[in-house]
Amino acid sequence: MSNWSSDEKIDEEIDEMVEEEVDEMVEEIQYNYSHPEVPTAPIVRRVHINRNREEGHTRLWNDYFSENPTYIQDMFRRRNRMNKPLFIHIVSTIENGVSYFRQRRDATGRLGLSALQKCTAAIRMMAYGCAADAVDEYLRLAETTAYKCLENL
Repeated sequence: MSNWSSDEKIDEEIDEMVEEEVDEMVEEIQYNYSHPEVPTAPIVRRVHINRNREEGHTRLWNDYFSENPTYIQDMFRRRNRMNKPLFIHIVSTIENGVSYFRQRRDATGRLGLSALQKCTAAIRMMAYGCAADAVDEYLRLAETTAYKCLENL
């Protein structure tokens, strides 16, 4: 009889051990389910290329929009295919109506392109049917500006 009771004790101990193991596994699964590990995103460092956006805006302003512009009205009309008051009205309307054309700061705090720069590029690209790099003297931007302009007009 002693063997029988000894076997029962061993069976009970094994059952308890298995039950404890199963309970631990269930708890771990529940914890992992309720607290999923979020993989950390790799840090990608981007190279900053200083494109002198502010200087481009200043040159654009001084060349065409200041009180004593570098280029006369006829040159403005020839380059933009419209007179200056109409151009300024278009820039103002687009800047106020389409958020893409508003000047913003990027993630590092640097100012982006001004509305004047973006609209100048878009208008010249549409007027002449050329790529962005052909109108890049003040701008330093990609062709998406013209597409954004066309989408929102």
